[in-house]
Amino acid sequence: MRSALAGGADAIATESVSQSGQLAGQERACLSQVGRQLVVGVRRRRAVLGWLNRGQHTATKMMPTIPNQMETLDKRVNTFVDYLFGPRDPRVKGWLMLDSYLPTLLLTLFYIFTLWLGTKYMKEKPAFSLRIHLIIYNLGVMLLSLYMFIELVLASWEGRYNLQCQNLHSSGDADIRVAKVLWWYYFSKAIEFMDTIFFVLRKKNSQITFLHVYHHATMFNIWWCVLNWIPCGQSFFGPTLNSFIHVLMYSYYGLSTFPSMQPYLWWKKYLTQAQLVQFVFTIIHTLSAVVKPCGFPLGCLMFQSSYMVTLVILFINFYRKTYRKTAQQDERSTDLKDIKNGYYNGYAKVINGRVSKKID
Repeated sequence: MRSALAGGADAIATESVSQSGQLAGQERACLSQVGRQLVVGVRRRRAVLGWLNRGQHTATKMMPTIPNQMETLDKRVNTFVDYLFGPRDPRVKGWLMLDSYLPTLLLTLFYIFTLWLGTKYMKEKPAFSLRIHLIIYNLGVMLLSLYMFIELVLASWEGRYNLQCQNLHSSGDADIRVAKVLWWYYFSKAIEFMDTIFFVLRKKNSQITFLHVYHHATMFNIWWCVLNWIPCGQSFFGPTLNSFIHVLMYSYYGLSTFPSMQPYLWWKKYLTQAQLVQFVFTIIHTLSAVVKPCGFPLGCLMFQSSYMVTLVILFINFYRKTYRKTAQQDERSTDLKDIKNGYYNGYAKVINGRVSKKID
């Protein structure tokens, strides 16, 4: 019996050892699986950190590259401009937006891009009124133009400017005073980009003509050149006339925002005529310095005269198209009123509801 008990105990012990071994094996398998998962997790974490570090390193490496590229572009553009026109006038060095041509060029490109994109965007959108904005804008530009006109008259009078030809260096402080006003004149051309933006937002696409865009885009760039190379002297005359015209023009635009003022705005046609007269006077004044030189750069005089000729041609074309069309519309309106009032003397006839001149 003892031997049977001993055998049973041995069997139990053997079975217990076997079970213990199985449990140990399972524990080792679990631990091995956990270990593998931990290893995989650590590797993944290292991979993510490595990717982030590489990205950060790449971004850090690229960040100084963009400013460097802009600086290189700026140097190339200004080197080219200096090559074309020669040494700049040192009196305007350091003035806002004058040391580099890039801001002026980029603003002009942004203006053209905004015009193109804005027209597409507004195609399916309702037009904005912007009445309050227009009142404030037109009043602001009118007051700025009035300041420039008065200041240019006073500064040129102080410097005893010669109306026929005035050089760049003979009037001392008065020349600097003129140059400061002409900087505002240059900057006002950037402000006037808003003319086009308002046309786009109000869907006045018929007023966004080639003349309009050409005039706005070129004037801003031309006056950057003027400020850098010929910031006073003979350059004063055109802006003086133009500032006076702009006082009238932006007063007209401001008043036109009030419906009650419409009957009193009959003088738009004469405003366009005044603009044409302004260009002709500027050409005459510019060429007078060619006839009687005073040291003002001849190339600048010839360029200004040529540019003004293009404006005269474009404005005459605009004037003829605009006011000939208006005259025809007024004539048709008069014919229709005559027929409605029962007046008929063989001059007009009605065919299919249309009014036309009678052809005998």
